[in-house]
Amino acid sequence: MRKSTRTLLAAALVLGVAASPALTPAFAAPPSFATPPAAASTARPASPDLSAVIAGLPRADATAALVRVGGTEGSWQGSSGVHDLTTGAPADPAARFRAGSVTKVFTAATVLQLASERRIDLDRTARSYLPELIPGRYATVTVRQLLNHTHGIPAPELAVGDTVEEWYAHRFDVHSPEAMVRSATAKPREFRPGTRQHYLNIGYTIAGLIVERVTGDSYEHQVERRILRPLGLRDTYLPGEAAELVGPYNHGYQSMRLDDGTTGLRDVSVWGVTDGWAAGDLVSTTADLERFTRALFAGRVVRGPLLEEMFTLPKVTDLKSGDPAAYAAGLSMKRLGGREVWGKTGGRWGYNAAIASTRHGERTLVYSVNSTDAKGQDMNPTALNVMVAAYGLPD
Repeated sequence: MRKSTRTLLAAALVLGVAASPALTPAFAAPPSFATPPAAASTARPASPDLSAVIAGLPRADATAALVRVGGTEGSWQGSSGVHDLTTGAPADPAARFRAGSVTKVFTAATVLQLASERRIDLDRTARSYLPELIPGRYATVTVRQLLNHTHGIPAPELAVGDTVEEWYAHRFDVHSPEAMVRSATAKPREFRPGTRQHYLNIGYTIAGLIVERVTGDSYEHQVERRILRPLGLRDTYLPGEAAELVGPYNHGYQSMRLDDGTTGLRDVSVWGVTDGWAAGDLVSTTADLERFTRALFAGRVVRGPLLEEMFTLPKVTDLKSGDPAAYAAGLSMKRLGGREVWGKTGGRWGYNAAIASTRHGERTLVYSVNSTDAKGQDMNPTALNVMVAAYGLPD
């Protein structure tokens, strides 16, 4: 696929990549990879397209991929690539990975559960819950606007840098959610709340703090007791300040300038995620995320009318593109292959992930792609091709 075509498809397909500086460092020829293992598949007969998409890893854009397709239309599982570039061992299909902004779906579901219990009012202002943290210029921002990115609050200044190398040097920095909110709300608003949409992490950072305020409990424990434990998601967790992944994982790599001045791949598996917190710090597996996706779309995570918040797009336009809003509470929607596909993508250094489904669960998709430029401006080619193979081209 030519790069220009791939770029257009990425713009059309992306379902909400983590909001962080878009970095596009040059990519040199990859190191000499070990002979890649063939794509492994189980369950019902594999989709030829999906098998071909993930076969042949590692490549320049990705070192491993784990994919699950499910739903009433059939199921398929596949994996390809390597556990790590040093040993060349096959990728572990049950491995944990950083799910990035897929976290937002869990956060939105937690807030909506609390709304169903009348402990959070979606139409109440964020300032009424956090009066010491939200200043007067944002006094009218509501909880619903935090969840659907129509709040107008800009991103915080993290004082990290503009290049991947600078971010890597600060990979163990700890960012408190309160400090990030203070930094963001000290700036002028981007637009009057409720009039435009701009996808950023900060709304979910504030939402996580509201969860803590109304429950008197940590955000992490609320997600665990409301979602992880009831669904039996034993390999999913929120890492807090821990930079290392717990349990088996396939290593993530990022293209960057190395110590000898050349450009190549560096292992970035160990990297703090406090800059994401309730917007982007989840660690999971494809099996757990598939179970979560099925339960969510079946109405077993958020029940009743409040589930529709996750499938209701605000009637505003995007701040940058001017296109109709694409983000609801937690989920985003694109038309692929002639039907609506709802889901969420995420990106942390070395890892891209996604969950997606048609509205009534006819076809679900979960993937983890160990991308070598997971926060680039374009969607990772392997991840993009997985999405197209699963659902079809954008309408």
